[in-house]
Amino acid sequence: MLVEVWSDVVCPWCYIGKRRFETALRAFDGAADVEVVWRSFMLNPEQPKGAVDDHDTYLARKMGASHEQIAEMNARVTSLAAAEGLDYHLETCKVINTMDAHRVLHLATSLGVGTQAHERLLRAQLVEGQLLEDPGTLVRLAVEVGVPEARAREVVGSDAFTAEVVADLEEAQALGIHGVPFFVFDRQYGVSGAQAVETFVSVLERLRSEAAARPKPQGQA
Repeated sequence: MLVEVWSDVVCPWCYIGKRRFETALRAFDGAADVEVVWRSFMLNPEQPKGAVDDHDTYLARKMGASHEQIAEMNARVTSLAAAEGLDYHLETCKVINTMDAHRVLHLATSLGVGTQAHERLLRAQLVEGQLLEDPGTLVRLAVEVGVPEARAREVVGSDAFTAEVVADLEEAQALGIHGVPFFVFDRQYGVSGAQAVETFVSVLERLRSEAAARPKPQGQA
């Protein structure tokens, strides 16, 4: 069973959704047969490369909201994250162009550590307040999950894996994905948002039941 997850490393809901989905996998007795693939999505595609904005100021401007309203929204998201064991510090987050971060994630995926890299960058952004727009930071975080330093520096200093990121973005558009996290199960079911654990378990069990009910090709037991 293939589960593709469109996500952005600056998205607070994506980290919450990741944790809830992981909890669902632990509750699903067929988890060993589930392959998870992380796909790129840019939450703020209009953000120029190299530009860094304060998280709260950016949201207030984008949503036409007051700083008090943004603070209330942050408090709610932080509380929900805490329920998943995540210690958010949204006041330290910066809004950036995430193309380079996604290119590094594709590099990590090509080396078999994509899931670890996705986790590390989410934590760096949302918990630790690290600047993922900084090339040195991206290299250091990639090395932490097992990417060779020379290879990380080579990719960060070039346009390598841009085509792979763009392909993910175009596929998201073709599938009608406008927000993240977005989970696609075997290209049959889509789940939008950081849904409850029970929702993810239900979809996993439904897919398994449907697969078991399909007639098997002749010659297969």
